[in-house]
Amino acid sequence: MPNATEPPPHLHRHGGDGWVTCGDHRHWGLFGAAGLLLVRRDADGAPSHLVLQHRALWSHMGGTWGIPGGALAPDEKPSAGALREAAEEAAIDPAAVHVVGTHVLEHPVWAYTTVVADVAPGHHIEPRAADPESLAVRWVDLRDIDELTLLPAFGEALPSLLEMLG
Repeated sequence: MPNATEPPPHLHRHGGDGWVTCGDHRHWGLFGAAGLLLVRRDADGAPSHLVLQHRALWSHMGGTWGIPGGALAPDEKPSAGALREAAEEAAIDPAAVHVVGTHVLEHPVWAYTTVVADVAPGHHIEPRAADPESLAVRWVDLRDIDELTLLPAFGEALPSLLEMLG
């Protein structure tokens, strides 16, 4: 059995898994990567909670909080990849999600797409850690996000993402 700092032997794998070198940075996803920023709104329609993932210690930037996401498969569109990753990592049914927009962080040879979505009308989502890539997955109140250690790139993008939410 692997320890907390080693990846488990059986994870979802596909042809897009691998590192890309971009200047002095390494990025996961040979064809880019994508994640799902899922929003729950209050009775007035204002954003109140986000689904966040506490990343497994063995993963890149392990122990930080971010959104469910990962490498795109060959020929996979970012929105499809984000929904696939959210289903694999957080047990989020893609049919229960209404995509409202995207935010792309572009590098010279790599890109990360954040797919921003609301819970679709008539649906209820209770995310959970669905694979070993997560220590936890849960709804986080927007007022409590400052208490979490965020994945640095997610923390940098969060103000722009929150602005998109209205």
